[in-house]
Amino acid sequence: MFYYFCPTLYTKPMRRNIATHIYRTIVVLASIALLVVFLPRSGGVHYEFSIGKPWHDSPVIAKETFPLLKPDSLLKAERENAMKGYRPVFEMNPDVAALQIGNFSRHYDDVMDETAPEGLKQLLLSKLTEMYEGGIVTADELEDIRNLPSRSITISVGNEGKPQTAGKLHTCKSAYESLVAEADSSRLPHSLLQKCGVNRYIKENMSYDKERSESLLESVNRSVSKYRGEIQAGQEIVHRGQIVDQDTYLALSSMETFYNNGQKKSRAEKLCQASGNILYISIIVVCVFIFLSRFRPDYLRRNNTVLFLTVMTLIFPLITFSLAKHVPTPYICFVVPYCIVPIFVSVFMDSRTAFFAHLTVVLLSAVAVPYHFEFLFTEVVAGFVAVFSMKQLTQRSELFTTIVFITMGSLLAYFSFDLTNMVFFSDEGLELTPYYLILGNGVLLSISYLLLFPIERIFKFTSNVTLIELSNTNNEILRRLSEEAPGTFQHSMQVANLAAEVANKIGANSQLVRTAALYHDIGKIENPAFFTENQSGNNPHDDLTYTHSARIIIAHVANGLALAEKHKLPSVITDFISTHHGTSKAKYFYISQKKKHPDEEIDEKPFTYPGPNPSTLEQAILMMADAVEASSRSLKEYTGENVNELVDRIVDTQVKEGYFNECPITFQAIAKAKSVFKDKLKTIYHTRITYPELGK
Repeated sequence: MFYYFCPTLYTKPMRRNIATHIYRTIVVLASIALLVVFLPRSGGVHYEFSIGKPWHDSPVIAKETFPLLKPDSLLKAERENAMKGYRPVFEMNPDVAALQIGNFSRHYDDVMDETAPEGLKQLLLSKLTEMYEGGIVTADELEDIRNLPSRSITISVGNEGKPQTAGKLHTCKSAYESLVAEADSSRLPHSLLQKCGVNRYIKENMSYDKERSESLLESVNRSVSKYRGEIQAGQEIVHRGQIVDQDTYLALSSMETFYNNGQKKSRAEKLCQASGNILYISIIVVCVFIFLSRFRPDYLRRNNTVLFLTVMTLIFPLITFSLAKHVPTPYICFVVPYCIVPIFVSVFMDSRTAFFAHLTVVLLSAVAVPYHFEFLFTEVVAGFVAVFSMKQLTQRSELFTTIVFITMGSLLAYFSFDLTNMVFFSDEGLELTPYYLILGNGVLLSISYLLLFPIERIFKFTSNVTLIELSNTNNEILRRLSEEAPGTFQHSMQVANLAAEVANKIGANSQLVRTAALYHDIGKIENPAFFTENQSGNNPHDDLTYTHSARIIIAHVANGLALAEKHKLPSVITDFISTHHGTSKAKYFYISQKKKHPDEEIDEKPFTYPGPNPSTLEQAILMMADAVEASSRSLKEYTGENVNELVDRIVDTQVKEGYFNECPITFQAIAKAKSVFKDKLKTIYHTRITYPELGK
């Protein structure tokens, strides 16, 4: 698959790594499968329309006759009116009343004596009989009955049914309260009710008949038709430019309902729709990899960048699919912070890739949202603003400024559609929901700063914010360097300034090369006295062989890597430690050894740095700056000619010996670098005038 779409990827080194090709193929296929599985299913007829907005598509003519839906308000009123005749069925058990009343009568005779008021028993029996005839139900059932439009039920006793209003129904609690009220009206003490225990003989005697009640409710619902007429085949529903009114809205909604819900799709239709979804998503995903293979092949060589781009371009479409499926608000996708993608890709990669990734996310998401054109235009404008305003993230304020610009651009883009649709002249007026959601989008974008650190750790990236933090000379390792190897520290500062100046001139990452220059010689902390910039008179190399001295000098690379690992420096910094000498030689000791043994063949390996050679533009800049700055200290006289000759000799030798063959540096960039080195060194080592002394 990759061979056909990305032939430039199949370079000779990459053919050796079959596992890498398998990994990328799995990423492509898994991405397509994941998006297809979660893509909301839709079919039949689908239009985008709102009351008060003009119809932008071609005229719609009914292909066949279909029923016309009633307005929601009318349908609701008719259903409420029909519900006034609905009375749920409750089954009354007459045995409950007979049993409880008989038990109460016997209990009354047992506990009450001749001192009881005459007629009390008959009063209580009469009230109990009345309440049982009216019906006693649970509190929840009585509440449901009172909420019915009819506020009444049908009581079924055997094969007979009779209506009963909610006012005559009781619960056990309300029945006892009714007895208490009757006692109060008859001026009877409550103690008599408690003594005879009448409350123990009040039980529910009716139960809800679910089957018969639901059958009645279904009949009521069927009696209310959802339709109020028909749209005839061949009838024009709406034409281009027409303002969608209530009737047109209902006609379009009726047609969508008829085609999408009223008709089942055949197997061939389902297969056609699935094929279209797979083809749509596959085209977009493959285009991403073609773009990377043509313009950013270095990203495809690193698994972390492939994984990062895959995650960033998948997560937001999947969120969109979920919202489109479960949240009915048509504008809900405007709240999704899609611009997190161009922000992070700009920070960790480059602006061109950032905008292409954002466009990919928006195209994948657009298939699941209503108002496709408004969505695409608004989000593309937001992506433009994000890419153009986010150059290099060096301060927190830059991110929040970018978020403000993105929010303003999105609001303005969507407002242009409202002006075009003349919403201010429609009956409905301006719909504010999209604007509130876009503002919420801006709030959600602010979390991107919190995600910066975990993304760096997970995908092994290094942002400019981290580089700035690392360049703080109060960091432990740099503070040690300044205290234990002050000459090396000053050398590193000079190299940082030279390299950053060159990076700015030739379009490289100046912050990266400046920070890396501060750390490139940290390995000299282990043996600072063996390096000339830290010596003050005594030279410990005088007592060593040239081979031993070369081994100590070369070891500062390995020592630097060990310190970098101990202090958890990012890999992008440790790469500079490995490459700042490349595979060059410790020439002083190598040449001295050859002079001492002119007739012997000298083994070059003990005098050669382990490398590798620079593989990036920034690493090449640091290698040149390091060699030029170190050699400039050996000049006996700082004249313009001497400085020019030194810079040309050092850099031309590095080019000639092939140290830059593996990095993307041009002769034009090398010429600019040499020019910067010459100008800066002349400024640093400029000749001072001799001040005259006042004679006595």
